[in-house]
Amino acid sequence: MRSKAPLRLGTRRSRLALAQSGLVADAVSQVTGRPVELVEITTYGDTSREHLAQIGGTGVFVTALRDALLGGEVDFAVHSLKDLPTAQHPELVLAAIPEREDPRDVLVAKDALKFTDLPRGARIGTGSPRRTAQLNAYARSHGLDIETVPIRGNIDTRVGFVRDGELDAVVLAAAGLSRIGRLDDVTDFLSVDTVLPAPGQGALAIECAADNADLIAALGELDDPFTRVAVTAERSLLAALEAGCSAPVGALADLLADGQIVKEMRLRGIVGTTDGSRTVQLSTTGPVPETHDQALALGRELAAEMLAQGAAGLMGEQAK
Repeated sequence: MRSKAPLRLGTRRSRLALAQSGLVADAVSQVTGRPVELVEITTYGDTSREHLAQIGGTGVFVTALRDALLGGEVDFAVHSLKDLPTAQHPELVLAAIPEREDPRDVLVAKDALKFTDLPRGARIGTGSPRRTAQLNAYARSHGLDIETVPIRGNIDTRVGFVRDGELDAVVLAAAGLSRIGRLDDVTDFLSVDTVLPAPGQGALAIECAADNADLIAALGELDDPFTRVAVTAERSLLAALEAGCSAPVGALADLLADGQIVKEMRLRGIVGTTDGSRTVQLSTTGPVPETHDQALALGRELAAEMLAQGAAGLMGEQAK
C-alpha cells in the first residue's frame, strides 16, 4: 500500500501551542488516515516584549500562521480561538472548532489561597485588560484590597512569578493549564459570575485554505456544532462592539440543558474600565441558534443593548 504524504500543521512554538496542536494532529490523523507533522512558526506576539494592550493584541499570534497557510507552507493551522480576529480572512476558512475545554479563568496563588482569601494589598499578575477590569470591579464591590500587575510570558513564566515570590497570584485560562497537564497548580477556579472569560476562550480554531474542499470536509469531522454556535455568538458580540481581542470585553454563551436535552442558550457580556469603577454587564437567553446567521444576530443584539448602556464610552476610556 502506497503511503500517504503527511499533512503539515502550522503551530506556534510555545509549550501550550504545541500541546494543543498535538491533540489536533492526532485527531486529524485518525480522521484522514494520514500522518500529520507539526511546522513550528514564530509569530510577532511571541517575539514582542510589549504588553498585548500596547501592541493591539488582535492578530499578533495569528498573522504569521495565516501567511504560512496562504503561501502553501502548511496545509492547516491551529489557533487559540480567542486570538483570532473576528473578521474572517477571505481566502481562509474556519474548518473546525472542536469541543470546547473549560472556559473559566483560574487563580494560581501562593499558599494555595483562594481569590477571596488573598491578603490585603495582594499583587495579582495578568496580561489581560479584561481580567484586570473584572478583578478590580469584583474587589471594589466586595471590599477586597488588590493590586493588578501587567505581565507577559508563557505559563511557566507566569506561574514562576508566584513561585519566586514576585507576585501573590496570577490569573490564567483553565483550558491552557489543562492541555499541558498543570491543573494541579490551580488554587481557585474563578466563577464566571466573578470573571467572564474572553470570547472564544477554551476553544481551538482549525483553519485552512478556502479552496481546499477535501481538507475542509475532513477537518469538519472534528467540528462541535454546539461549541461553534456558542463562540460565534460571543465573537459576534465582540465584533459588534468593535473591540479587539485585547479589549476589556468578556463574553460567554452557555448552553442550558434539561437533562440531556439542550433547550436554550444564554449569552452574557461585560465591558468595564480597567480600574473596575464602571461596568456594563447584560445577558440574553433564547433558543439555541440553528444557523450561523442566527448566532451572529444574537451577539449583535446583545452588543446593541450594551452600547445603548454606554459600553462604547468605557472602551474609549481604556484606549486613552
